Amino acid sequence: MTFLQPFILWGLPLVLLPVIIHLINRMRHRPRQWAAMQFLLAATRSSTSHSKIKNWLILAMRILAVLLLLLFLSRPLVGGWLGWAMAAAPDAILLLVDRSASMESRVAGTDESRREYALKLIASAAGEFENNSHLILIDSATRKPETVSVASLAELPGTQPTDTAADIPAMLQAALDWLIENEAGTAEVWIASDLQSSNWLPGDSRWETLVTAFDSLPQKVRIRLLATTQDSLPNTSISVSELARVQSGETGEVRLAVDLKRSEATADTAAITRTLNGIATEFETRVNGQSTRWRHRVEVGDQSGGWGKLELPADGNPRDNVTYYRYSDDHPPAGLVITESALGPLWQAAASVADTSGRKPAKRLAPDDFTSSDLRDITLVVWQAPLPQGDSATALRQFVNEGGRLVFFPPGEAATTRFASLGWGEKQEADEEPFKVGRWDEDQGPLANTDEGLLLPLNQLTALQRQRVLGQAAVLAAFNDGQALLARQALGQGEVYFCSTLPLLTWSELGGGMVVVPMLQRLLAAGSARLQRDSVAECGKVGAGDLQLEWTSVETSQRGDVQTQAGVYQSGDRWLVVNRPAAENEFERVEDEVVSALFGGLSFQLFQAKRDDTALQGEIWRMFLFFMLLALLVEAWLIRPRAGVESDEPTPKPQPAPAA
Repeated sequence: MTFLQPFILWGLPLVLLPVIIHLINRMRHRPRQWAAMQFLLAATRSSTSHSKIKNWLILAMRILAVLLLLLFLSRPLVGGWLGWAMAAAPDAILLLVDRSASMESRVAGTDESRREYALKLIASAAGEFENNSHLILIDSATRKPETVSVASLAELPGTQPTDTAADIPAMLQAALDWLIENEAGTAEVWIASDLQSSNWLPGDSRWETLVTAFDSLPQKVRIRLLATTQDSLPNTSISVSELARVQSGETGEVRLAVDLKRSEATADTAAITRTLNGIATEFETRVNGQSTRWRHRVEVGDQSGGWGKLELPADGNPRDNVTYYRYSDDHPPAGLVITESALGPLWQAAASVADTSGRKPAKRLAPDDFTSSDLRDITLVVWQAPLPQGDSATALRQFVNEGGRLVFFPPGEAATTRFASLGWGEKQEADEEPFKVGRWDEDQGPLANTDEGLLLPLNQLTALQRQRVLGQAAVLAAFNDGQALLARQALGQGEVYFCSTLPLLTWSELGGGMVVVPMLQRLLAAGSARLQRDSVAECGKVGAGDLQLEWTSVETSQRGDVQTQAGVYQSGDRWLVVNRPAAENEFERVEDEVVSALFGGLSFQLFQAKRDDTALQGEIWRMFLFFMLLALLVEAWLIRPRAGVESDEPTPKPQPAPAA
């Protein structure tokens, strides 16, 4: 329970006033011995017990009436996540609203999204404090503090749906910065979120720093979390993970790898609407289990370029039912191999391009000659030498930032040099048994299954020598002991890979070609995106250069917000495809115990929203007023004169009026 007028509670000692008056009255009537009184005492002894109980009830009703009066005047509030006992209205309330794509999931039994539901409850609760507290909105898309009012909360641009992800630690950091900068007094932080794991990032190192910073603030800050984790309708998400345009003579087609993910494991068909350059057609595909990847081919004839989207029927979350893509003229990829080893010809062959004119071998250079190399037409760089430094490192970083792919193979010697935070450790040799591959990513990346669903033979790959990969990176393939065979680090629009063994028989069976060739060929094709004037980005992660342009949606012909809304956009001769982050398609949520542990040591309260909740908090002074009046009525009934009983007191005679 909270109170809008808590200072009135300082008057609680007044509840003792009836007791004090009762004791004073008892002291005024001192008992005296009187012989005739013995007969009266004997006559009334039988009713003494009943009289004492009645007097105690009268005293209790008077005490209760005073107590209820004080509570009535203090304007008590009660309900849900704001039920903090004896808490006054804070000077500032910071509203952290998660408006990621997953927050558009519909609450079961309602027509409201989790975002809409949370805003309704927040507005109801904040309305009780609006006259006494500053309301500051920090949304997940912009993370820019904004002073707001309750009346306009649901209509503000900062509370509308987006196709972005949320970064809860970054939002809390923005709230902390505002508190420090504005030297706010007492404050509360209200968080509205669906607890999606990819947005909360419970393993992020920032949490410890945030808790320490909040705890060190001079003022007390309470944190309240409204978790909108109610049951929702069944949901299916769709996304395009791979795209390639293939031209054979006059016939062209776009080949897509499409991922479908479901909240429930079912096996049936999914109806999909395919839109190609504004023309829509419908078809069905088979879906098995919760996650399915299928290959889809779209005939485009001799069209030089165009756009498309795939859309699912309405379900539990309309925000993840559509994915966009763009195809354009085939830009032939090209490879570059940097090495001085005898393996150069092998890598040249693996990184070669086959086109209508025949096979185009990859270029080969020594490390010392790389600085003079032209990378404008290159899509893949294979580097087997000590990690680059100076101008070479700068050129490679720019290459990767623009969308190129870079693969490092071990030089054989450990060094302190790093690239993209990764480096080479000690070389390791197998003792009795060779190193065997234990796991790899079969669904995506350069080691994924083929279009026909066939596995790359990594389960048969063994290594006699390897070099340890240092640094934090995504492990796409690992040996049985957990060490990486292939690690990936994103850098700008491109990717950097570290392969821990060589395609040399004294090192591994990688030289057989069944793994290294398809791996390099896929990276060669993936890097070709840097040669196009098309940009592909995730909502919330559009590059600074693209944000400076004015983009028009090809669907609506209206200017669009590429930072928050998915779609295909055009600016002059440039194209931009924006989709929601892939992590928004995941359904994993952070457990309540984990969330509470993240705020360990702080004043924190978690409120699990329910479907039938109508308000977070409301005034209940009317209830206290009612019970106060009831107590007074009971007290009046107890002290009423008994019917039919005449008074023993003589009727006073009228006194003569005083003389003028």
